[in-house]
Amino acid sequence: MKKFKMPTAFTILFLIILVVAVMTWIVPAGQYDYVDPEASTLEPIPGTYSSAEQNPQGLWEVLYAPIKGFFDAQDIALFVIVIGGFLGVVMKTGAIDAGIGNVVRKLEGRERVMIPILMILFALGGTTYGMAEETIAFYPLIIPIIIAAGYDAITAVLIIAVGAGVGVLGSTVNPFATGIASGFAGVSIGDGIIVRVLILVVSLAIAIFYVMRYADKVKNDPSKSLVSHLAIQHKEDFLKGNDTIEVVELTKRRKVVLWIFGLTFFIMILGVIPWAWKFNITLFEDINNAILGIPGVGSVLGNILPLGDWWFGELALLFLVASIIIGLIYKMPEEELTGSFVDGAKDLLGVALIIGVSRGITVVMNDGGMSATVLHWGENLLAELGPITFANISFLFFLPLSFLVPSTSGLATLSMPIMAPLADFAGVDRAIVITAYQSASGIINLITPTSAVIMGALAIAKVPYDIYFKFMWKLLIVLTLLVMTVLSIAVFV
Repeated sequence: MKKFKMPTAFTILFLIILVVAVMTWIVPAGQYDYVDPEASTLEPIPGTYSSAEQNPQGLWEVLYAPIKGFFDAQDIALFVIVIGGFLGVVMKTGAIDAGIGNVVRKLEGRERVMIPILMILFALGGTTYGMAEETIAFYPLIIPIIIAAGYDAITAVLIIAVGAGVGVLGSTVNPFATGIASGFAGVSIGDGIIVRVLILVVSLAIAIFYVMRYADKVKNDPSKSLVSHLAIQHKEDFLKGNDTIEVVELTKRRKVVLWIFGLTFFIMILGVIPWAWKFNITLFEDINNAILGIPGVGSVLGNILPLGDWWFGELALLFLVASIIIGLIYKMPEEELTGSFVDGAKDLLGVALIIGVSRGITVVMNDGGMSATVLHWGENLLAELGPITFANISFLFFLPLSFLVPSTSGLATLSMPIMAPLADFAGVDRAIVITAYQSASGIINLITPTSAVIMGALAIAKVPYDIYFKFMWKLLIVLTLLVMTVLSIAVFV
């Protein structure tokens, strides 16, 4: 019998478009009155639902939906492509590899200290730019060092996979999770950042404690290792030739690249937090007006938006400019700079296309008059639920959905157009729904066998999946309870 293989996110999402199109023939069409019908993100007024003329979607609409979806989400898709180009330039310099490799080299012989430090570094990568595939390069470097120090292969996998995974779970400004979800929910990426930082810090502390407790147990008694039966094989495979492992040199230019890399994400955070209109902090408006008010300067610089008013267009410009600056500092030839940018953008083209296909689901629902009816059903259901219940049900709802749609960007595009307005009906801030989505997605992607990152890491470390899952399930329960607790509290903040 041929072994079942999970279809790709593209296939799953297109099948959902087909199913939704069929449902437009069955589900009654409806409509809402909106707070501002001209706004880019429509906010329905509770209690204003009414029936509408049925508009079932046919084959033409099904095939055309991803195209219309891409047009609807072109600003977000372009942002993703530019981010890909930025990461391509940064990776070409070798700065991130050199930075982490330098930490590993300096801490060799002090591997117990290395565990929390590396987990924090990988978590920073996860929370800022969704570090995932990039971690694969570090397994051949870290596994031999960890095994030579008296730990096991699982410990090495946990340091990298759980470190980066918890960072993604607690995404603060991760453009592929928080950013895309915020875009389709119609809120700033900065909304809810304090809650997400809390989840990041506490979940990372729990993960570090969990991994270090296991590592200490293995160090003190190797027979307690979950892969003790593979210890001899692992030592033969990973310790042979360990002294030939090369670490990329952390040159002065690479250090500068790392500083610019970090500064770019820091400016991004400043740019998306609504300082003026939400917190009444006009510092950046004042600075902006003062600079542009200098005779001659304003006309040369143009109509620059102050930090806090930035959205996907401004963020795409930020990462584009940062890419050029990094290329110039690293003294890349023009052809190498543009080639690295295009190659990086190419790597994320699939993500941009998934956004278009996912958005096609919303297009079919909206054109078929089905979205309003689904929202109406949700409104009636939420009438009997409190904000705490809604926040936690949203999180639990996203758990199986994250397994079905492992793409964080695809899941955000698919779910936010419905879940965000439902949050309005429940009296819950839309940012809480975003936090629920990304936390659920982060938890599932720590263990899902459909993840190429997790399965690739386990293949490199030669650790069976069932043994990895045996270790992870308790940690996942603790993280799930943590997220639900924080969401319950955040409802009232």
